[in-house]
Amino acid sequence: MSEVKISAATRSEFGKGAARRIRREDKVPGVLYGHGSDPLHLTLPGHDLLMALRTPNVLIALDIDGKTELAIPKSVQRDPLKGFLEHVDLLLVKRGEQVTVEIPVHTEGELAPGAFLLEHVLNALPVEAEATHIPESVTVSIEGLAAGDSVLAKDIKLPKGTTLTVEDDTVVLQVLAAQAEEAPEGEETVEEEAAEA
Repeated sequence: MSEVKISAATRSEFGKGAARRIRREDKVPGVLYGHGSDPLHLTLPGHDLLMALRTPNVLIALDIDGKTELAIPKSVQRDPLKGFLEHVDLLLVKRGEQVTVEIPVHTEGELAPGAFLLEHVLNALPVEAEATHIPESVTVSIEGLAAGDSVLAKDIKLPKGTTLTVEDDTVVLQVLAAQAEEAPEGEETVEEEAAEA
């Protein structure tokens, strides 16, 4: 996992007006907290932060007034319509420290032939990993799975140093049989009407 370096500045203005002014300058208001320290209010460069957040659970090396702090994103608020970043909460971490995060679950392969649907019961898998070695994602093979088959958390191969924080028998993916749509009762299908004509 790579580190992304971002320069941040501390801020002393709070509230909606201050946040709007920060966003107009293409910056994002944020808060850094953790390890029992007082929350530190920051202003972060919008574009750099947006690019960094494209990687799930990215490790950010924040340069704050010449001092470097490691952090991971904990909560990101985006504008619901335009998608720009409105606010970010960052969690302070230290090298060697274990953190609990959710990593995306990707699939590879094809289901068995037939009308089957793959249901993602969990889109992300809760795990504990070392703060500087958080996996970006896990990939699960669904090759040949059919209706009734499922993939449990314990079936997923995790990178070394990463452990599950959910029960082993938690269903992550399951395969369902596709349901044929039935005509509502009392209504005839087009085929039935054609046969009667």
